[in-house]
Amino acid sequence: MLLRLVTSFLSVVPLLATCFTPEDLLSAPRQSPALSNKAGTLAIYSHSTYSFKTHSRSSSWTLLNLTSGESSELFPQSNIKAALWLGTDNETILFTNGTSGDGDTDFWVVPHLNETEGYKAITISGPVSDLKIHAKDDTIHFLFSSLSNPNGSLYNPRKAHKPHASGRVYESLFVRHWDTYIKPEKSSIFAGTLSLKYNLYASETEPRNLLPPKSGLETPVQPFGGAEDFDISPDGKLVAFVSKTPMLNPANNTQSLIYIVPFDGSKPPYALNNPDGKHCPPARGASSAPKFSPDDKSIGYLQMSENGYESDINKLYIAYLGEPSITEIAPSWDVSPQNIQWSPDSRSIYTTADNVGRHKLFKITIDSGYVVEVWDQNSVHALELLPDEKLLLSLSSLTSSLRSYVFNPSDKSLTALQPRPDQEKGLSQSQVEDFWFPGAEGVQVHGFIVKPSFFKKSETRKYKMAFFIHGGPQGAWNDGWSTRWNPTLFAEHGYIVVAVNPTGSTGYGQKFVNAIKGQWGGKPYNDLVNAFEYLEANSQYNYIDLNNAVALGASYGGYMINYIQGMPLGRKFKALVCHDGVFSTLNQYSSEELYFPQHDFEGTLWSNRAGYEKWDPARLVGNWATPQMIIHGELDYRLPVSEGLAAFNVLQEKGVSSKFLHFPDENHWVLNPENSLLWHTEVLEWIDRWTKADSSASTQAAQQPFQEL
Repeated sequence: MLLRLVTSFLSVVPLLATCFTPEDLLSAPRQSPALSNKAGTLAIYSHSTYSFKTHSRSSSWTLLNLTSGESSELFPQSNIKAALWLGTDNETILFTNGTSGDGDTDFWVVPHLNETEGYKAITISGPVSDLKIHAKDDTIHFLFSSLSNPNGSLYNPRKAHKPHASGRVYESLFVRHWDTYIKPEKSSIFAGTLSLKYNLYASETEPRNLLPPKSGLETPVQPFGGAEDFDISPDGKLVAFVSKTPMLNPANNTQSLIYIVPFDGSKPPYALNNPDGKHCPPARGASSAPKFSPDDKSIGYLQMSENGYESDINKLYIAYLGEPSITEIAPSWDVSPQNIQWSPDSRSIYTTADNVGRHKLFKITIDSGYVVEVWDQNSVHALELLPDEKLLLSLSSLTSSLRSYVFNPSDKSLTALQPRPDQEKGLSQSQVEDFWFPGAEGVQVHGFIVKPSFFKKSETRKYKMAFFIHGGPQGAWNDGWSTRWNPTLFAEHGYIVVAVNPTGSTGYGQKFVNAIKGQWGGKPYNDLVNAFEYLEANSQYNYIDLNNAVALGASYGGYMINYIQGMPLGRKFKALVCHDGVFSTLNQYSSEELYFPQHDFEGTLWSNRAGYEKWDPARLVGNWATPQMIIHGELDYRLPVSEGLAAFNVLQEKGVSSKFLHFPDENHWVLNPENSLLWHTEVLEWIDRWTKADSSASTQAAQQPFQEL
């Protein structure tokens, strides 16, 4: 057995002289969306960087002038965790920080943007996340999320009792979710107020949990829910939130509903859109993004129709307060909105959504349902409406990380508010090209081609190819930035990156999304084959060395890597890379969200075993022959580490060159920057090893006998 223990500073291999390296990607500044004050004159945002010299992360907050673009560090002497404009004027900020060692959280109010005038308004006896505040007269209403104890009190892990035994007993699902075993503490929202007395804000009462103990209600919805899962009404009297339906098994159901509760907790929550209610729409899927209108007359929210299908199309609904009425807006719009931002006059809603390889910004008129594309390029991550009818947008692209811009809808001008990081200055959007080709059953399929910044087309020079397969499978490669799977990074390493959005991808109509049901290794595989053959057949792509290609994928993309390893397409590649993929579809019941395989494989394992077996990569291990790297995180409970070990074991037993990279402290994603540097170093070493001119990998693989299904 060969075991190689590696650290990021020992495992770095010499790379080509590139414009953009893994160290650049991971150490470049990361900025949050900018938050503007009421006047639209100033904004604040967080900023963090990671140093591979000190092996530490530093973070700060920045004050940005939206007119001049000038910026300065916000409160450099304070340890800021989160910051918001208080909303009483244009120069007062509330920020939170953790107290030393006891797990408490302090709220600080800073008038006039003067750090020396700051004072502590309240101490919360536990962690605070997803803080929201709303100013009304001399009162500040605030909401935050945190875990609660079984009795409903705020949970503080540093003060909690530590049991002597480590075992946990379960008699219902979930047992674990994403990367965490389920514990007695539940996700909750807490409400409180700060009142102005003697020109200082303070609180005389502890925040109250708005979710009754043992009600089964939880918000934000785990594992990815956040501040978008709840909202405060403009008059400060009501709170809307999302929760899974308590009486339904969360492992088999996606249904969640919008609940309304008084801010003072005087009445228990009730479901606004109960599908069995008299005046409610029949939608029974997941709800999201509740948002009160500025005129306080209605709530906008999103909901899917089908329970048990996490990738159903989101529909926009308006519930009218004081009336038993809920209306679907733009019902024929074949795009799945992801969020809600009301216009100031409450007559329109802004939303973002995947659409043809971009995450675009749309505006929907409530009365008519008329939809307009406001911004149709790159990816929109956040927006704020400024008083002068301009928009404060947070944008990224395949060649540029997230930055803030002011967009003027009247003349379509876009003004950058922050400089481009030095690490990215050699990159250009001209490196990115869209292409379309005939996919399965003649449906047109879209993809991206990303070239190196030093690309030069010539009759003699060819560039090796990296073929990217995305996860989901109901997801997409969009023209947006990522620090995990970044096509531009691989392009800068000397590859032409081809990233295809096959059947099942989002942004091309719901019919295209739904078409993957029962087809995991069918239509999407045929789309990928057609993409490769399309590039082979068209002379305009003769700069791509298709005889010197590798394929990489994660999650469903990792499934597809294992699947094509046993199919003819697998012999087209010199090497493969599978990150947290599926070895056998029969093992899907070791996952946690069981509604996912039950939907995509059209039933349970015992009611439709053939549906699970049909596209099982493990059925084709006799054909595995292409060198392959396997990566897996120990904390991945979506696709357990045994999937990666099984694939590696097969490759080793068959004598196929293979490498296994294990992260004991990562989940489905690699998030630690040191681990991410190691990930990139090892992956690039692997694909470089097999795309050298003297490599015999593809010849060896092609000589293996092929077993048909």
